[in-house]
Amino acid sequence: MEKVTQITGVAVPFRYSNVDTDQIIPAVYLKRVTKTGYDDALFVNWRQDPEFILNRAAYQGAKILIAGQDFGIGSSREHAVWALRDYGFRAVIAPRFGDIFRGNSGKQGLLTGVVSEAEIERIWQALEAEPGRDATVDLEARTIAVGDLVIPFEIDDYTRWRLLEGLDDIGLTLRDEDAITAFEARREAWRPTTLPVR
Repeated sequence: MEKVTQITGVAVPFRYSNVDTDQIIPAVYLKRVTKTGYDDALFVNWRQDPEFILNRAAYQGAKILIAGQDFGIGSSREHAVWALRDYGFRAVIAPRFGDIFRGNSGKQGLLTGVVSEAEIERIWQALEAEPGRDATVDLEARTIAVGDLVIPFEIDDYTRWRLLEGLDDIGLTLRDEDAITAFEARREAWRPTTLPVR
C-alpha cells in the first residue's frame, strides 16, 4: 500500500447523502475474483445519466470526493473501496461514514475524513464556483484546503498512522517477519504446516 501524506487533485462536490455500498458498486460486480478493475462499476447506475456529476468533463481524473451525510452505509463490501480507488479517488471527505466502509477504506489506502455538514457545504460552494478546481487533503495536518479555505477533518489516530506508514494488514504482519521466521525456525518439525500452493 502506498504511503499517504498529501493528496492534491480535482475535487468533486458530490451532493449525495445516504449513499450505500450497493449504489457505489452493485452486487452483480461482486462475482469478479480480482481486487482490481472495478472502475467501470463505480456508481454504474448513476453514470447512465449524462448529467451525473462524474460524467462532466471538469471532474475527469478527480482524486477527492466531497460527499454528503452517511457515505458508504449498508452492506459490508470491500469492493466499494476498490471501485473508488480504481476510479482514481484517493480521499473521501464527508460528515459521516458507514463504520464498515470506513474501516475497509483505511485498510485499502483510501483516506476518509470527517467534516461537519456546515463545513462540507462551504467546500461544495467553493468547488462549484470553479468546477474542476483542485483541493489538497493533508493527512499530517488533518486539513482539506480549497484555495484559501482550509478546514480541519477528523480521522482516528490508528488509521492515520497506517495510512502515513503505508501499512495494509499484510504490511502490518511483515513488520514482525524476523520474529515469525525465528519462531518457525525453532518450531518442532512434527507439527502440522501449511505448504505453499504450487
